[in-house]
Amino acid sequence: MSADTGTSRQAWASHGPMQFRRCGAAMRWRGSEILAMVLGFMVFWPVGLGVIGWKMWQRRSGYPGDLFAFLREKWQSLTGRGGFGFAPQGWRAGPFGGSTGNRAFDEWRQAELARIEQERQKLAAAEREFAEYMDNLRMAKDREEFERFMNERRGRQEGGV
Repeated sequence: MSADTGTSRQAWASHGPMQFRRCGAAMRWRGSEILAMVLGFMVFWPVGLGVIGWKMWQRRSGYPGDLFAFLREKWQSLTGRGGFGFAPQGWRAGPFGGSTGNRAFDEWRQAELARIEQERQKLAAAEREFAEYMDNLRMAKDREEFERFMNERRGRQEGGV
């Protein structure tokens, strides 16, 4: 990217799209955009149509960046680096990780998570016990059916001989 693109982005942010309606440089197809469109049609055709739709939006709005700059900006805004989100940054470090800054809440949360983990372990143990019980029932039923078959077979052999 050139230094001019950065300047035009700053102007975009401060003045809006009307200033760039006649800017031809932002409207040209770049090689990466053409490649994205072709690959999009090859892999899953709505992706290719999405690239074309984005290019039409860019032409109408006068957005000065290319497709990948736009996607990068949107990704940064969605992942929290751009200010979008509803959870504190500390919680994003990992599942249930990080501190909220309130020790009483953090201790309560840890105790609740420990309690839930104990309940999960109890449920897992009950599930294993039930699976063993069902296996024993199936084995008993199979044994009963096998013995019935063997008794009928012996009865046929003794009666037929």
